[in-house]
Amino acid sequence: MAKAEEHGELRPEKTICPFCGVGCGITYNEDSGKGTGWEGSVNTRGEICPKGAAAFESLDSGDRLTQPMVRENGHLVTASWEEALSRVEEHFREIIEEHGPEALAFFASSNCSNEENYLLQKVARAIGSNNIDNCARLCHASTVAAMADQLGVGAMTNTTDDLMEADVFLATGANPAEQHPVIFNSYLGPAIKDGTTLIHIDPRQNQTTRQADHHVPVTPGYDIPLLNAMAKIIVEEELYDEAFVEERTEGFEELTAHLESVDVEESAELAGVDVETIEEAARTYAEADAAAAFTGMGMSQHKYGTDNVHALVNLALLTGNVGIRGGGVNPLRGQNNVQGAGDVGASPTSLPGYQSVEDPEVREAFAEAWGFEPPAEPGLTEVEATHAVGDEIQGLYVFGENPAITEPNSNSIARDLDDAFLVVQDLFMTETAEHADVILPGSAFAEKDGTVTNTDRRVMRMRQMRDPPGDARLDLDILTAVGERLTPHDFSFEDAEAVFDELTSVNPLYAGMSYEGIGDGAQRWPFPEGATEGVDVLHEGEFFNGSKTAPFTAVGHIPPGDEVGEDQLVLTTGRVLQHFNSGAMSRRSETLMRMRGEDSLEIHPDDAEEHGIEDGDWVRVHNDRGEVEVEAVVTPSITRGTVFMTFHYADPLVNSLTGDYLDPVAKIPEFKHSAVSVELAE
Repeated sequence: MAKAEEHGELRPEKTICPFCGVGCGITYNEDSGKGTGWEGSVNTRGEICPKGAAAFESLDSGDRLTQPMVRENGHLVTASWEEALSRVEEHFREIIEEHGPEALAFFASSNCSNEENYLLQKVARAIGSNNIDNCARLCHASTVAAMADQLGVGAMTNTTDDLMEADVFLATGANPAEQHPVIFNSYLGPAIKDGTTLIHIDPRQNQTTRQADHHVPVTPGYDIPLLNAMAKIIVEEELYDEAFVEERTEGFEELTAHLESVDVEESAELAGVDVETIEEAARTYAEADAAAAFTGMGMSQHKYGTDNVHALVNLALLTGNVGIRGGGVNPLRGQNNVQGAGDVGASPTSLPGYQSVEDPEVREAFAEAWGFEPPAEPGLTEVEATHAVGDEIQGLYVFGENPAITEPNSNSIARDLDDAFLVVQDLFMTETAEHADVILPGSAFAEKDGTVTNTDRRVMRMRQMRDPPGDARLDLDILTAVGERLTPHDFSFEDAEAVFDELTSVNPLYAGMSYEGIGDGAQRWPFPEGATEGVDVLHEGEFFNGSKTAPFTAVGHIPPGDEVGEDQLVLTTGRVLQHFNSGAMSRRSETLMRMRGEDSLEIHPDDAEEHGIEDGDWVRVHNDRGEVEVEAVVTPSITRGTVFMTFHYADPLVNSLTGDYLDPVAKIPEFKHSAVSVELAE
């Protein structure tokens, strides 16, 4: 294993944790060799979770990429930077000449900086392709779509600070105690101890549920019947905020007409929840002076995830819980820069600042700023692009992502990657890199300068603490070189700050920000040019799009994509405290690997008995898409008819079982509802 001293000792600079969207300040402890917290913008007491403490361990992993590689005669071999970049240039130019620029797709990274994602989307558009996306498509795209449609923008409406003033927390499809522990332990937990009531909607009892006053164990895929039933109870019992509905909303009559067709008892049966539980949740939420809703991937990762979030936003509008401290609708972001990747334009439909690629005035403004006009036709999403590999997509540039295992129906995706010219810019020999034609070794979070944007819209600075190992390069330098080779436009920037300065000139949300202004703290968007500070609570007085009113959106239940057979169960997925997403970083940390144990299948005692399964048995979980073998954990913490596995581990690979049905609006896949058969392994 390479040692840090071979490419410079780690300097204990202040940086930001590379894991979840909380955005904790961490630094390197020279005595312990581990990460330690500093009094950052979010973790104000320097508190961190186990992932932050282990963040630096992956830097010197034995499979860290330190030299470029190219594929020769079916095998990856080391190469010079000139050879690797020339091969990218040659093959991408051939694809453009033969198939057009739209035959190229680019995957940005929600685990990399704003500056890097901004540059990659600019390269794609300079080439002439809007096929640029990031893994937010796999987690929160439907949340963004619904909130943007109703409220004007898809982002957390409030801040972690003002949420402590809430009377009620409604967490649906989110497990913040385990997935965002610093936010929960430092903000939400103290509020609960001071009397805030927590309602938790989730098919599992987990660490969040243990602190909840009310648990609503919904069956995956049946959130809309549940939320519509809550809305009907609120309207029928006249618990809605009449003044807010009159002054700040539109479409109330249409919503109430739709709710007349909602049968609460029938909806409760569909959702797998007692009527009394739904009534209590609805009344508790509606009667609060300030109620904050939290939403996560349990809501968004469905075939109709956008409609799920519409139903949740309806509740907030009905009760006047928008534009107030301690209220709102607050998506809890997954990776450390999933918010920022969208903010800076790593999206097939929007340019930096969520400005539409289809708006000619927007394109004209960017043409003036960039020296070229971005294409007008929306591009393919990440999932659509992977489905089109080998056909519509002939060349694929993957930056800091691992679609071979993170995409749904992953067995099929991994095979398809061989049908395009694949360039991977990454730190490790990931499952995706194994299919690459060219590998470009980049820089880890502690080896670069830049900014990331956390879950409540705070832009914070990362600082370089050492050079990349071996012949690896700064990601910004790699992207600059690719832009210079593939386009006739100027991609020379002195440093990350120069890229950020250009970003602020084209993104109105960041217009008033600067590295100097951020300093060791943060600046929250929207931060208009000339302002002294950003806006904390969104939608006060008017909504983000300038309208005084927001529309209700009536949505009805449509069954999930997988039909569940008589002997089948519903598989839902999630993550645990000590691991993260596909495990690209956490699998390379000795500390986190010691904590991981093995994956398991949580199954209700009644389902286990019906299938002849006992606690500790090895079981085969399978459907037409794939199969895995795991140890069964028989527990009443999972609702009957549903089983649970994490999506962290490449072996077994749970995403081989998940379907690739796409939400018609956000094109997000349905990870949270898959029909599976479960039986004892042979």
